[in-house]
Amino acid sequence: MPVRLVAVLFLMIAVWPVGPSRAQSVLEGSFDPGIPTLEQIAGHATGSDITSPEEIVAYFKALAEAAPERMKLVEYARSWEGRPLYYAVIGSAENIARREQIKAGMARLARGGEPEAQDGLVPVTWLSYGVHGDEISSSDAALALAYHLLAARGDPRVETILANSLVVIDPSQNPDGRNRFVQHYSQARGAVPIADPSAAEHDQQWPGGRFNHYLFDLNRDWFALTQPETRGKVAAIGEWKPVVLVDAHEMGGEETYFFPPSADPFNPNITATQREKQVLLGRNHAAWFDRIGQVYFTREVYDAFYPGYGDTWPTLKGAIASTFEQGSARGLVYRRRDGSEVTYAEGVRNHFIATLSTALTVAENAEAFLRDYAAYRRSARAERPGGSYVIDLGTRRWNAEALGRRLAAQGIETRRIVGPVTLCGRDYPSGALTVDRAQGDGRLIRSLLDESTALPADFVRRQEQRRERGQAHELYDTTAWSVGMMSGLAVSVCDAARGRGDILDASSPIAPMRSGNDADPFGVAVPWTDTGQARLVVAALAEGLVGRATADAFQSDGRTYPRGTVVFARGENAPGALRRLEELAQTIGAETVGLAQGWTQSGPNLGSASFVRLSNPRVALVWGDGTAPTSAGAWRYVVEQRLGLPVVPIRGDAIGRTILSDYDVVIVPDADPLSSLGGAGIAALRSYAGEGGVVVTVGGSTVGFAQGKEALFSTRRETVLGGTPRETGGEAEDGDEGGEFVAGEAIPDEAAYRAATIDQPAPPDELPGALVRTVADPDSYLSSGYEQGPIVVAEGSTVFRPLNKADGINVLRFAGPDRLVASGHVWDENRLQLAYKPYMMAQPVGRGLAIGFTHDPTTRGYLDGLDLLIANAVLFAPARTR
Repeated sequence: MPVRLVAVLFLMIAVWPVGPSRAQSVLEGSFDPGIPTLEQIAGHATGSDITSPEEIVAYFKALAEAAPERMKLVEYARSWEGRPLYYAVIGSAENIARREQIKAGMARLARGGEPEAQDGLVPVTWLSYGVHGDEISSSDAALALAYHLLAARGDPRVETILANSLVVIDPSQNPDGRNRFVQHYSQARGAVPIADPSAAEHDQQWPGGRFNHYLFDLNRDWFALTQPETRGKVAAIGEWKPVVLVDAHEMGGEETYFFPPSADPFNPNITATQREKQVLLGRNHAAWFDRIGQVYFTREVYDAFYPGYGDTWPTLKGAIASTFEQGSARGLVYRRRDGSEVTYAEGVRNHFIATLSTALTVAENAEAFLRDYAAYRRSARAERPGGSYVIDLGTRRWNAEALGRRLAAQGIETRRIVGPVTLCGRDYPSGALTVDRAQGDGRLIRSLLDESTALPADFVRRQEQRRERGQAHELYDTTAWSVGMMSGLAVSVCDAARGRGDILDASSPIAPMRSGNDADPFGVAVPWTDTGQARLVVAALAEGLVGRATADAFQSDGRTYPRGTVVFARGENAPGALRRLEELAQTIGAETVGLAQGWTQSGPNLGSASFVRLSNPRVALVWGDGTAPTSAGAWRYVVEQRLGLPVVPIRGDAIGRTILSDYDVVIVPDADPLSSLGGAGIAALRSYAGEGGVVVTVGGSTVGFAQGKEALFSTRRETVLGGTPRETGGEAEDGDEGGEFVAGEAIPDEAAYRAATIDQPAPPDELPGALVRTVADPDSYLSSGYEQGPIVVAEGSTVFRPLNKADGINVLRFAGPDRLVASGHVWDENRLQLAYKPYMMAQPVGRGLAIGFTHDPTTRGYLDGLDLLIANAVLFAPARTR
């Protein structure tokens, strides 16, 4: 990138002060009075107040109406709460008029074409703001930038941007979360803004504004596509194919400003050229910030390893993407520990400058960015030209089909081969999905479908050195996300599969499967094999059909049906009920099998006690203070949206006075039970379980319910290897309590010194997140659908001793140390300590049951391969404890 750009930036005209201002723009200058200011539409000047989601939409509509030849407004999604999400396309009148032609040109580059001068193609710069709803200043910066690009007169920078590029501004990626914050701030504020960090206006109530309606972190959802906001955004980015993308955030108020280069580790699928371009963009941002005296940092904290971020995912698509982070006022003014203050206006100014700098840099170097983008896409095709990923449709068919559509929704060409077919010596009786590695999205494809993405060796060595010194690791997020594993699928690589089959449409419905006796069946079986099957059972029960689930496998008409299979017998259902079951299966895309008779060749007959009658459970979920918002939200999302069961969220402090017998299952998400439930709530849940209820605990709540007189589990959390639990004490503790001295001992070496300085009750070292293997108890109905044991996520520091057989069942335990790690990085000590320890436990409590997950199976909603495990807990367990 030309060095002359840095010099040009110093020609800036005067910059807006950091306090609230009546200025029309962050930059001074001459502005078109025909373009409305924010104050004219929302009643407050830029940076003087926090603009609500409704005001953001109203202002963008006003801008588009005032300058229709230079700005087009597009609605790309609706939030769960019904709020529209818009992006604006801004450019010269000429570029706006031929925007469809520009889209077509970018699509040609994405396929590997070269930019041609005669095409008149200009690059697309995508600027996105406010993915976390309480990171507030960025959205107002988006409004200020849109105004400046449309209203500034005689500004050569604006003229360059409009003539040489199209700028897409997505001002508010999470309107539900932003609305939550705005409501909080409006209710807490007083006559004047208060800088004191302890003031209520800086202290959000649970769950805070960071998350969307279902309390998902939308900056982790880019490839999982669980939320409508993400799905719409990914589709829009796929349509425009930007060469540069910015995701503007906020961080803690004690911080300054971050822009790339990113911190280590980088995803290995990010190219050296992309990293170089990050540096060059960063140097231009630095020049702007140096001019106004704004301090900043780079290369720390915010890495580019996990592909679900708003910078890493676009980078793997070929863009040069950046995360910007502004120290947040979390209101209008915030006093730091050193006595200095950061204002909302300052945050708006900084994000405005950083994103304007980005747009100008792209426009000044339009041809170079276009050529780099095209070269990236071509090299991605050529990097590993051989082979396709093959996803077996005979394993969790519905989940495989859903994954194929998620990949297609990201612009990844996915094909479907009808079975039976043999590929590379392996038979696929039900067919397969194939994803060619030689695509323009090849690096994203490899990052998502490879079994593991390796951390750089030098980074791992540095983390081990930090751990030896007792310091925390520097990983910002998880180390494993192999999407096939997370969906419980068999994925392989085969050269012979390339180009075979029909291209899968992301919007196409999943086709049902129907086999067996069609004429006059004794009943219809729903094999317990995947998420679609669970959805069908729940939908059928909701319409009053009678179904029975088996705890044991059985064989009928030559086919073996797995544990958990649900049979809807004709004689137990009203006339026409089985036909309705087939209609539901058609809608969902589930599998049904007509059974000719109730006789089985092996296993229990259909009238056996092994079969238990099901009814849809009444599910309560502990909600509110003391629970982890993302855990509470993910459980609600998976149970409500994927399984189709209504959930009643009950605030934790109300559990003690709630008539819990009205519910069949109470879920306690990751939480501190004492904080969320209080003593009365804990006792109420213990009593509820004893009287026949099912209590499901997760993570921290499992820890809490494994101690004290109201414990539900007869086991305990472990300390770090070699540690001593507080209850048992030790010589040093006895000495501390009893007198001046402790027993003398020699420390023979460095290892012994480190052991002596460890807090003895300390938990194991934190796992940043890995995919690990489990082993299922084959005799428990709670492991139905998982004969081999699923792959799960392990993160954090929670390790439990196994339950004694006299007390309960270890439904799923972690595999042995040699085969434990399926994907990602696990410290050696954690690998040894996790091996054979429980992931899912079940312990009878009186007439009821406690089910404990030591790690969360609903994490980020992207572990759909564990949906049957959750269905076993909320659907089957109540049926067998009532």
